[in-house]
Amino acid sequence: MVCSSPPEVTMVHTVPPSLLIADAHRLFVAGLSKLLASKFRIVGTVSDGRSLVDAAQRLRPDLILTEIAMPLMNGLEAIHRIRRAMPSMRIVCISSSSDDDTIRECFQKGASGFIPKTASGAELVLGLRRVLHGDIYLSQRLPQAAKLFSESVSTVTPDEEVPLTERQIEVLQLLAEGKTMKEVAAVLNLTTRTVAFHKYRLMNTLNLNTNAAVVQYALQHRVVFA
Repeated sequence: MVCSSPPEVTMVHTVPPSLLIADAHRLFVAGLSKLLASKFRIVGTVSDGRSLVDAAQRLRPDLILTEIAMPLMNGLEAIHRIRRAMPSMRIVCISSSSDDDTIRECFQKGASGFIPKTASGAELVLGLRRVLHGDIYLSQRLPQAAKLFSESVSTVTPDEEVPLTERQIEVLQLLAEGKTMKEVAAVLNLTTRTVAFHKYRLMNTLNLNTNAAVVQYALQHRVVFA
């Protein structure tokens, strides 16, 4: 009697989806990375919006998880630029700011999910997976979730027309963060004279007369966060 060998079993290893994380707080990023490492392939972590835009274009992750309040370029502007360059990119905002206007702007800029930093690890994983599979996700922990979710899956209001150029928005945020024109020039790789020109133009466009007014405008329009 000839005994045949059992059929060879081919093991299929599924590659976890790649994830890029952006947050200015390194300890928080380290905690997120440890929490999500078993579910996602962490391809990069960055701490400011400019680095996020660069890393997104360079790494092309399956999914991005980003804070809104970040230096050099805020998360909202970074999302806008990433989605313009890569329309299919899936992005989830995670933030300690959860007022209606901020959440609406996240979706208007191109995010597909919003999760507050008070959410559980299980909900974070759930939200990321839902967005990765093409859904809109808004944490049910938020009391206004039902209303805002209804808005996000219906017709999304287009971005309010901003009277500033992208460069002027960059200069505005850096100045509002307290940087000198010399420091702004170094960050943006411009001359101080060019920065001064952009500052003059943006202040003239927005009818701002003082540096304090520049900061106040940036706070009111979520260019920087308190």
